[in-house]
Amino acid sequence: MAAKQALRKDLRARRRAHVEALDPRTRALLFRRPPAPLMALIPAGATVALYNDSQWEAPAASYATFFHEAGHAVALPWFADRGAPMQFRQWLVPPLDDVLEPDPWGVKQPAADAPLLTPSVLFVPLVGFTAQGQRLGQGGGHYDRWLEAHPDAVPIGMAWDAQCVDSLPREVHDRPLRAVVTPTRLYGPF
Repeated sequence: MAAKQALRKDLRARRRAHVEALDPRTRALLFRRPPAPLMALIPAGATVALYNDSQWEAPAASYATFFHEAGHAVALPWFADRGAPMQFRQWLVPPLDDVLEPDPWGVKQPAADAPLLTPSVLFVPLVGFTAQGQRLGQGGGHYDRWLEAHPDAVPIGMAWDAQCVDSLPREVHDRPLRAVVTPTRLYGPF
């Protein structure tokens, strides 16, 4: 466990340094729309879950707008409290944040009365990944537990190129990603 925590710390620092080195004008042009080959993993009419990115994570808001405009229902993670399991609620008007409220950690989430959804495709945040689709998350296990309960859902990682590593520690509950999107390439589908 200590090795995983040290790895997370190192990868977070690497991610932050990478993002800070990007010209803001260049950064604004990245992750505008999903690459065409990725669309084969997303069925017509699928409910697509994304995430509200932190300052250093790969930005997902433009993908939310893209899928919303393409007619997909868009969902965001939702938590009743810190101990509650992750659910997904509909993001009715991506990317407008004024219809969202803070979750227990201060991240924007849909209101409690937004419709509950079960996404079939999830774009997931990550701290690190391998070229074979292994993922290291933030450490809370929310996505791992949700994906274990929904084995037919298609998890797709979004990351910066600097987050790719040769290998990651693997545990029984870890589920590989079907693909990973970075600004320069698409890993997979696996």
